Amino acid sequence: MSQFETRRLEALRLLKATGIRPSNYLPPLLQWLWRRGYEVPPPHFVPFGRMWLVAGGYFGVAWGLLMGLVWGWVVPPTAMSFLGLGVGAVFAGLFFGLFMASYYAYCRRKHALPAWKDLSPLPDSAGSN
Repeated sequence: MSQFETRRLEALRLLKATGIRPSNYLPPLLQWLWRRGYEVPPPHFVPFGRMWLVAGGYFGVAWGLLMGLVWGWVVPPTAMSFLGLGVGAVFAGLFFGLFMASYYAYCRRKHALPAWKDLSPLPDSAGSN
C-alpha cells in the first residue's frame, strides 16, 4: 500500500470519527479524481492557501463562463462588458475561495485534525514505507 493510500485511509477514519457528514469530506469531484489515480487529499487536509487557490479558481472560471453565456444573451458583447465580466469572475472566485478555505480551516481546527504530512501510517505498515 502506498504512503498516499495509507494517509488517505487514516484521514477518512479521522473524518468519520469527527461526525462530519461524508458528503462534506468526500465530494463527488474528489472521488472522481481518486478513481482516476490522482493523489489528492480530502479537503480538510489541504493547506489554506492551496484550498483558496483551487476552490476560488474553479468557482471563478465556472461562474465567469456561466455569466458569460447568460450575459451574452442579454447584453450585446463589447470589450467593456467582457472586462466587467472578467473582473466580476475574479472577485467571485477570490471571495468563494476565501470562504471555502476558511470553512475547512475552521473545521480542521475545531476537530483538531493533523496536517496531511503528519498523518501517521497505520500500525501494521509502519516499517514498510
